[in-house]
Amino acid sequence: MSAPKTIVLGVTGSIAAYKSADLASLLVKKGHDVRVIMSDSAQRFITPLTLQTLSKNPVTTAVFAGEEGWCPGHIELADRADLLLIAPASAAALARLACGLAEDALTCVALATRAPLLIAPAMNGKMWSHPATVQNTEVLRARGATFIGPDAGLLACGYEGAGRLWPVEDIAAQADEMLRRD
Repeated sequence: MSAPKTIVLGVTGSIAAYKSADLASLLVKKGHDVRVIMSDSAQRFITPLTLQTLSKNPVTTAVFAGEEGWCPGHIELADRADLLLIAPASAAALARLACGLAEDALTCVALATRAPLLIAPAMNGKMWSHPATVQNTEVLRARGATFIGPDAGLLACGYEGAGRLWPVEDIAAQADEMLRRD
């Protein structure tokens, strides 16, 4: 049996953040080492303690949180990652990633890692179809990011359309597929 693969799971500020609990649990059950990074806005939807319990690992919530030793935690996570999975990815997160900003733990890891990037967007449908988000998505795809979703249906805001987080089982299957290719 091969060593477990490390998936760094980035959770951003979307109502779909609560689904990251199911995703983390599913990835752990599949034998992966799951390391969670939460944006400030994600913590308004789900607590770090929930994801810590389900991932069986500490959750990173800030760039300089829990620094031990000489190596910054975000660099250690970037080096350890076999896959960076951002689910849900908000419009704001896509914009920060496309611009190459390093203003929080997740964007610092995204810039420092050489692991493949899998992005599962979740946002209001008008935000998803906005030209800025479309352009940010194109920039990230051109840099090698893989997107899964979004799904269409009834959104939390009451609108109908594209913007729902892709089913977590399918996100986990895509993560497995990407790790097998690596």
